[in-house]
Amino acid sequence: VEVIVFDNLLVNFAADQGASVVIRGLRAVSDFDYEFQMLNMNRALRPTIETIFLAPSEENSYISSSLVRKIAGYGGDIRQFVHPSVATALKNNEIG
Repeated sequence: VEVIVFDNLLVNFAADQGASVVIRGLRAVSDFDYEFQMLNMNRALRPTIETIFLAPSEENSYISSSLVRKIAGYGGDIRQFVHPSVATALKNNEIG
């Protein structure tokens, strides 16, 4: 892996590097809309460069605090999503 700083369009940089693929990460479904627009613009500018999306593993993905609170409110086990002190506070209704 090599880190290279650039100050032009990604597709132009990729072409200058001899790349034919750009890999982009998606943290959540909400990222897809923006990334899909970017893919289409990049494809229009450089049709020879393809974009591939990778999704994160569960432990690296985004989860909303509202969803965690709702799970806790219905008695679900949230320990895998939050720090132990937060799980205890939610269980004891100390956090609303």
